[in-house]
Amino acid sequence: MTTLNGVLLDLATIDQGDLDLSSLDRVCGHWQRHAYTEPVDTLERLSHAQIAVTNKVALDRQTLTAANELRLVCVAATGTNNVDLEAARELGIAVANVARYATPAVVQHVFALILALTTRLPEYQRAVSSGAWQRHDRFCLMDYPIRELAGRTLGIVGFGELGQAVARVAEAFGLQVLIAQRPGGPSREGRLPLEALLPQVDVLTLHCPLTDTTRGLIGARELDLMRRDALLINTARGGIVDEQALAEALRRGTLGGAGIDVLSTEPPRGGNPLLAPDIPNLIVTPHIAWASREARQRMVDEVAANIEAFLAGKDRNRVA
Repeated sequence: MTTLNGVLLDLATIDQGDLDLSSLDRVCGHWQRHAYTEPVDTLERLSHAQIAVTNKVALDRQTLTAANELRLVCVAATGTNNVDLEAARELGIAVANVARYATPAVVQHVFALILALTTRLPEYQRAVSSGAWQRHDRFCLMDYPIRELAGRTLGIVGFGELGQAVARVAEAFGLQVLIAQRPGGPSREGRLPLEALLPQVDVLTLHCPLTDTTRGLIGARELDLMRRDALLINTARGGIVDEQALAEALRRGTLGGAGIDVLSTEPPRGGNPLLAPDIPNLIVTPHIAWASREARQRMVDEVAANIEAFLAGKDRNRVA
């Protein structure tokens, strides 16, 4: 069998030295491993590769056209917006992604944010760190109101793999679950239009992709429809939420809190309205909901399985 050459374009976005990469070694005879790849270096690194693995490195039409030996692109993610799929189809280059690898990690992060905000964990941790509890005149400090999840209502926007998994865990906490109608989609039994759902929920969690119909989906109008003590959780994509409107709602106290794992530009080198230090009841994490070691290992093994299937002439997770 001809030895194939593979290139890992941005391995450091997946592996922090804690993963087992042997599944990749078994399916491809030779790998070039790069921690990161700048745009100026992409084509040179693809020049002798038949298989390319990318997480976030962009492969546009020009690059794919010039990569004469390339047969398969494996996207080490679910989203494939960094690869020109139309060009890949025209050029006969297969493209496969990975799905469902991070479901347990994302669900865990969603509830970590919900529980931290509901129980006011950041404020109470700061109270201990600052010495406020130590100076208190009673055995417990109760400066920040705590709520229970049981008996409250969770609204879910995006009821695919992740939304359904969140719903199952929500029921274990005693939450009632309401499902939003797909933005821009037809009416479906058991699903509510967003404007009807928002006033009813105590927590709103987003699990839809970023598309033309979901960009800016949660803006000032939608935030005004929510209860003053409601929480917004976004582990989907930053552009779904109007970040300036969210910052203003939290400052005004017209929204109870927010847990945000994604921003419209990442990393936010140019700043972001949600990074201002004066916003209350806000937790921002650096796009890590997917990033448990177990999820990243599943991702690697899924990429290997996609390569193995391709070499056997089978379609697996093909998107082009």
